[in-house]
Amino acid sequence: MVAGCMITEDCALAVSADRMWKVSCSGDALVKTSAGIFDSMDVEGDGGPGSVTTLTLSAEAAAAPSAGGGVVRSRVLARDDAALVLRNEVLEGGRVNGQLKSQVTEVKFEAAGDDACVAKFKVEYERLDGGGALTAEDQAELIGGYLALMKIVETYLVANPAEYA
Repeated sequence: MVAGCMITEDCALAVSADRMWKVSCSGDALVKTSAGIFDSMDVEGDGGPGSVTTLTLSAEAAAAPSAGGGVVRSRVLARDDAALVLRNEVLEGGRVNGQLKSQVTEVKFEAAGDDACVAKFKVEYERLDGGGALTAEDQAELIGGYLALMKIVETYLVANPAEYA
C-alpha cells in the first residue's frame, strides 16, 4: 500500500459487540439484517482467512454511483473471533473497479457498555493512477458506505433484540 492512503473512522452502535460480530461473520445474517442492500451472499471456504465472499447487491443498491456494479467480491485476510477483528481485501466492486488498485478493510468491534459497542473501521487503499490520498469527499463516500451498513444492521438488531443474541 502507498503510505498515507488510509481512512479510519469509529462508529458507535447501540448493540453489543458480540451481536454485531455474529452478523458480520454470517452471510445469511448479513443479508437478513440489511434487507434492501444485498440479495444474496455466497462464501467459498469456511469464513476464515482465504475464504472468498461474493455479495450480490439489490437492484437499488447496485444503481448507486459508488456501487461499481451489482457484485462485491472480497477475500478474508484475517479473522480473530476472540478480538472481534475482521480484515478483508476487496477483489471486485465498489471503487476497486474505478479508482482503486487495491482496497483492504478492517473492522474491530469493541464493547462500550451493556448492549453497546464501537465499530472501529480502517480502510487502506492504493489508487490506480499511483496518486496519493483520495479527496476528502471521496474518502467520506468510501468509509460512509461501511458506516451506513453498520447503522442498517444496528437498526435491525435493536428492533429484534432476541436475534443473534
